[in-house]
Amino acid sequence: MAKEKFPVTAALRFLRQHKISYESHLYSYEEKGGTAASARELGVDEHQVIKTLIFETDEKVPLIVLMHGDRQVSAKQLAREIGARSLTPCSPKIAQKHTGYLVGGTSPFGCRKAMPVYLERTIMALPCIYINGGKRGFLVSLTPQSLQKVLSPIMVDVAIE
Repeated sequence: MAKEKFPVTAALRFLRQHKISYESHLYSYEEKGGTAASARELGVDEHQVIKTLIFETDEKVPLIVLMHGDRQVSAKQLAREIGARSLTPCSPKIAQKHTGYLVGGTSPFGCRKAMPVYLERTIMALPCIYINGGKRGFLVSLTPQSLQKVLSPIMVDVAIE
């Protein structure tokens, strides 16, 4: 049987550079399938699949929000917590400009532009997380502690079920 060929992305180069242990997972990317599709394809709980969302403040300052796949972000609560008047999700084109990644393949690792990272606090309680590896149809699994070590995220409580 042929060995799976994993992509080499800016995210993987970042993880290797920082000596972070991870496992690679390929799956059949489904347009607009989101974390439900990747969780189903990999046979994992969607709560463990972490989405990387790019938002902008009312002053057009970009930021990254990491959230459970089965939860939404309360933009109003996050704006309150970070002292912004308002927050809006970036359009796919603007998100790609900030990160260097196509939407559906956005990773918090190795982004084109340095941005503050906000992490839903409850993610830290998980034993293992699955997060985008920088390409559609490609996730990496690692511990939340490894993510915390390299991204130094700001903990927030902004999940909506």
